[in-house]
Amino acid sequence: MLFTVGPNRLSGGRLFKKHFDQSIGVHEVAIATPSWPSAFNGLRIGHVSDFHLGDLMPIDRALNAVSMLAAQEPDIVICTGDVVDLHVDGSFALLEALANVHAPLGTMLVLGNHDELDCANTLSEMATRAGVQLLRDASCQINHNGNALNVAGIDWAKTTKQCKNKIENVCDQDTHVLLSHNPKAFTTASELGIPLTLSGHTHGGQLAMPKRKGANLAVAHKYTAGTYERGDSRLFVTVGVGAWFPLRVNCPAEVALITATTSE
Repeated sequence: MLFTVGPNRLSGGRLFKKHFDQSIGVHEVAIATPSWPSAFNGLRIGHVSDFHLGDLMPIDRALNAVSMLAAQEPDIVICTGDVVDLHVDGSFALLEALANVHAPLGTMLVLGNHDELDCANTLSEMATRAGVQLLRDASCQINHNGNALNVAGIDWAKTTKQCKNKIENVCDQDTHVLLSHNPKAFTTASELGIPLTLSGHTHGGQLAMPKRKGANLAVAHKYTAGTYERGDSRLFVTVGVGAWFPLRVNCPAEVALITATTSE
């Protein structure tokens, strides 16, 4: 009521209309690190996050974003949480669409803080039924042409310390990719030498300085938007598909296509 429905009513519906008129773009990103497994050199990762399905993200808009991602022909699809905003009802169609992108290495999901507001277990059941690989403080191995890519994912954790505890329980020296809704996980991930961490959560503040995506309103976070490096470890924070208030300035919603490569 405070950030969405109320202001929209006061504006006679113009606030939502202006928000929905803002397009969702495709953000192509190249990430290179010497610790990336050479067998997966050039892996194309379709990364989405923070749909916030609800008042500010009707299902048709969400499905259109998935179609945009599918058109990029990723090898694997990753969603780093906040599929829904406040309620899990109606989210199966979105999860099913993500699972049906036809990425040869599948679709994976970790949960965000908003996914836990209604019923995380119900959303988890929907994801599994749709055919999405759900990682809830768990890891898995993707086998391709006789080679293995080790992926770990953690449930929502609010603080760096909470992230650390979860990561240390599910990751080891062979982990290649960490999925965490909260980018604060990168502190521990980089200490462990994990090559790539994918996150969302911040929305890039939704308001940023012109041509400076990292200068934004997400002041509570060290890692807010784009690519970060610590040693041989890399982090990519997507600004997300959706929104939690109906305004984006110099921070357009996005689906990301990451090409991960081995650097010398």
